[in-house]
Amino acid sequence: MSTFGVDAGLFVFNGRPIRLISGAVHYFRIVPAYWEDRLLKLKACGFNAVETYIPWNLHEPREGRFNFEGIADVTRFIELAHKLELFVLVRPSPYICAEWEFGGMPSWLLADANMKLRCMHRPYLDKVDAYYDVLMPLLKPLLCTNDGPIIAMQIENEYGSYGNDKAYLDYLRDGMIRRGVDVLLFTSDGAEDSMLQGGSLIPEVLATANFGSKPEKAFAKLAEYQPDKPAMCMEYWNGWFDHWGEEHHAREYDDVAGELDNMLRSGASINFYMFHGGTNFGFFNGANDFGRYEPTVTSYDYHALLNEAGEVTDKYMAVREVIARHVGPPAVPLPEPVKKMSYGAVRLTEQAKLFDQLDRLSRPVTSVYPETMERLGQDYGFVYYQTQVSGPRPKSKVVIQEVRDRALVYLNGDYQGVIDRNEHDNTLDMNAHDIAVEISPEGSKIGILVENQGRVNYGWMLKDSKGITEGVRLAGQFLFNWEMYSLPLDDLSELRFGLLREEERSVASLNSPSFFRGTFEVSEPADTFLKLEGWNKGVVFLNGFNLGRYWAKGPQQTLYVPGPLLLEGKNEIIVFELHGTIDPVVRFQDYMVLG
Repeated sequence: MSTFGVDAGLFVFNGRPIRLISGAVHYFRIVPAYWEDRLLKLKACGFNAVETYIPWNLHEPREGRFNFEGIADVTRFIELAHKLELFVLVRPSPYICAEWEFGGMPSWLLADANMKLRCMHRPYLDKVDAYYDVLMPLLKPLLCTNDGPIIAMQIENEYGSYGNDKAYLDYLRDGMIRRGVDVLLFTSDGAEDSMLQGGSLIPEVLATANFGSKPEKAFAKLAEYQPDKPAMCMEYWNGWFDHWGEEHHAREYDDVAGELDNMLRSGASINFYMFHGGTNFGFFNGANDFGRYEPTVTSYDYHALLNEAGEVTDKYMAVREVIARHVGPPAVPLPEPVKKMSYGAVRLTEQAKLFDQLDRLSRPVTSVYPETMERLGQDYGFVYYQTQVSGPRPKSKVVIQEVRDRALVYLNGDYQGVIDRNEHDNTLDMNAHDIAVEISPEGSKIGILVENQGRVNYGWMLKDSKGITEGVRLAGQFLFNWEMYSLPLDDLSELRFGLLREEERSVASLNSPSFFRGTFEVSEPADTFLKLEGWNKGVVFLNGFNLGRYWAKGPQQTLYVPGPLLLEGKNEIIVFELHGTIDPVVRFQDYMVLG
């Protein structure tokens, strides 16, 4: 049995003072075959601890159905860290932020329109309790008090940025203790009065601070609230994440190394957020909304010490040098780089149009009014709504109240345009970007394909239901009697593809959302990067694995393909493209382009 705690303003492990130099590595953003490589590189940089969140939505994707296998095998990740003699900091709180879909909370919480999040609301607490009843027994044998590597666990994440319900924080803490968690507990918040007051349980629980610069100011503010505890930066933001349509974020290594040197010289402990960012595979990217909705890109490179593909950067080498000056050289050498390869161009020769495949992908649900994705029992992906409208009617504006997040509108199967969450006006006034349709005398079918681009992961807009959240109007009249197809795209095995003839490319490919399929041969699987030049917006599946979203607006221009996802021999790629492409060719290259 080992002990870790606080004594006389210091962290103490088994009675001896210790300083934590930790880095965030999210197992759920890395294919399991590379977990050990990333942890070895952490240790080879001079770190003695690894920190990870635990996303509830990954582990309980359907209420009462739990997943701890494959990329969700958190205990195996922690055991690997133990094998490498790393301490582990675990952040299992119901909410994690992390630029992860819905901040890590499961979408099915929102099927209850009355659900209140992150507070003493009994229906919410009941869901948390059911999850913790499964999760905590898995973590308990890995606590340092049971000779495991976990030395500390978080109660809630940046709660002071959201609320101030101390009874809720007490409830989470007591629930962890009741389930056998007997290691150091902590909270983490921004170093501001309101955040520390709302999010901490001082003096019973250690408070830590999150920031990217000015450590002296942040630690001074933290010391005002707990002068007798060690200074710990739980999130040292040494880079940043990207939203679609903005510039790629970068932070110079000398700036990062200089701030680290200041913190280590002051005696503080630190957790780099991130040490290695990884990838938002599938539909797990989050979003922000502070008056404008901004979804996060697929890459979570974060301009961190290791890049998205786990490669050592200049920032890594600069940080390694600073740590060596303060605590001595790292205990292990750097592992060999992971091999990268270019496989060249692959032509996708088969096509399956979405609207021809609806009955293979989904079973329609009928309702008087359009239902949200969550009410349909769906977590991620798309929903297709359609209704018949009587005619004739003059050209009238199509209004969606409210669309979450991006809708493609069709009239009798013909594409009319996009209604975007940010741009659409709910009034009857016509603007240049609005969609207006004319209904024929015999009536017309209106179809709306809505994409969930990622639920909000931070701030007051967390309750972010997807699909059509209120209704659809043609001019001032609500349209009722809808048929809805859930399209999570988690099983494409029933799709029926046809060969795409040369003369069809410039016509058939552009009118309808389509799946394009191709195969290619690999003699030696290795890491590679998928370039989709000439494509517009969609999702890529490699050998059945959802690599994530692409969008021509950038900044990200390539999707990371870890070598373990490739097969020796024949491989299959399916691209779901929303707006069409003239030439259905993709390219596998040996370098990333993030902006």
